[in-house]
Amino acid sequence: MKKVLLINDMAGYGRISYAVMSMVLASKGFHVSSLPTALVSNTLDYGEFEILSTENFMKNTIDVWDKLGFSFDAVATGITVGDSQAKLVADYCKKLKGKGVKVFCDPVMGDDGILYPGIGEKTVEYLREIVSVADYIVPNYTEAVFLAGEQWNGEETDCAGACRLCEKLQAMGAENVVITSAKVDGKDCTLLKDGKNDMQILPFDKVPARFVGTGDLFCALFMAGVLGGDGARQALRKAMDKVRELMIKDIENPDKYAGVRIERYFEEL
Repeated sequence: MKKVLLINDMAGYGRISYAVMSMVLASKGFHVSSLPTALVSNTLDYGEFEILSTENFMKNTIDVWDKLGFSFDAVATGITVGDSQAKLVADYCKKLKGKGVKVFCDPVMGDDGILYPGIGEKTVEYLREIVSVADYIVPNYTEAVFLAGEQWNGEETDCAGACRLCEKLQAMGAENVVITSAKVDGKDCTLLKDGKNDMQILPFDKVPARFVGTGDLFCALFMAGVLGGDGARQALRKAMDKVRELMIKDIENPDKYAGVRIERYFEEL
């Protein structure tokens, strides 16, 4: 049984981050551990929330785990809270990478061309450090642009621009690049640049609904596919199709801020 460590926030209410990723990965037969970056009262879309950074707990936990000799086969990073915590996660990922652990990075920092509140250039720099040792990164298009240090010129790009963006992220150290929520030559798509292969464009049809946590659901499904032996393109296509399928099945969910009701669909994962 492969052991997976999730470095992400924990929400008291809502199927996001650790909650949804741990459910998916456990259902696929992985042993899941957690190093929480923050405790969050609920998904932020509700408008009111409470966040508690767990940075000191993280430092002490890493020390304890080192003494106990705990090990992992893969680590996935998500939300970090503040510059110093981002550095802590970057340093830990570098140490794990040196031990042969596969590193998956979802560099959560922004959307729609802007950084989230509290995310500054220093945090972006530390996220770039995680990218430099990552086996797989899965930024959205906005995050990919900021990581690469490029100018935001709107949501849409062309094939040449998409390819340049992927290659720039690989040049930073990421072995495999997946860029979600891209729009290339007018088409919604996900981009894949795996190893030395040419960039691939995987189109998709948008679901007319917005659920919170679908990015975490996608990352968990993609990670499970890769660790289960699928190639990057196969794992990516499966994850994209499954997320779309579950969103459609749950389209009547009256509280989409709480995420897809994934517990209803375990047998279909």
